[in-house]
Amino acid sequence: MLLRDGAKNADVARQFNIPLGTISYWKHVDRAKRGECPGRIPPQCPRCDGALDLPAYSYLLGLYLGDGHIIQNRAMRSPSLSITCADAHPGLMDECEKAMRSVFPGNSVCRVRRKGCHEVKLYSMHLWCLFPQHGPGKKHDRRIALELWQQDIVDAHPWEFIRGLIHSDGCRITNWTTRIVAGERKRYEYPRYFFTNKSDDIRKLFTDTLDKVGVGWTTLARGSDPFDISVARKASVALMDTHVGPKH
Repeated sequence: MLLRDGAKNADVARQFNIPLGTISYWKHVDRAKRGECPGRIPPQCPRCDGALDLPAYSYLLGLYLGDGHIIQNRAMRSPSLSITCADAHPGLMDECEKAMRSVFPGNSVCRVRRKGCHEVKLYSMHLWCLFPQHGPGKKHDRRIALELWQQDIVDAHPWEFIRGLIHSDGCRITNWTTRIVAGERKRYEYPRYFFTNKSDDIRKLFTDTLDKVGVGWTTLARGSDPFDISVARKASVALMDTHVGPKH
């Protein structure tokens, strides 16, 4: 109301201790919605104002919990979401970008080159609405829990969530062993999935979702730290191959 009554942006910013750029953005959005200034209306919030692509969001949430981060750069008006994707998996990079565009259809997505990888990135004022798990510090140093509306989405689209977690912090490998058959040692190979994350909470989100889709799993300790979740049973691996598959 202060801005509508003619108060200066700088005065409102000082009064409420809010960055001047944020005040200017809010004023522009308000005027644009009421048709009082030229230019397009900034993108709406996919969750609050629009129809959220639920399968794409479930996948993107898994990617974010694994290899994603949100930063608020003082030089930029909007916070940014970045998902780090290894150059060795260009198909994964494409899937990540596709999910971002589906969840945020009104925003631009770009790729930022880093050593051995790219950051798939977008800017949006609505990231806090979609990823309330954001907070200061590393994810494994703080509590990570899904909001009820997020859990409803994961329950409705569990395989997309599992795919996102595997594509970020997991892998599909081929193990081998030897056995003596008729006096001759033979080599046997078998596929296996791993998920590795230091956060107890994120590992539990992963294993709880595996339980719901009927995938058996075990915990493997790295030294004294139980960071690795293994899926090795034949039937469970077959399920994972059907719905997840290796990175590409």
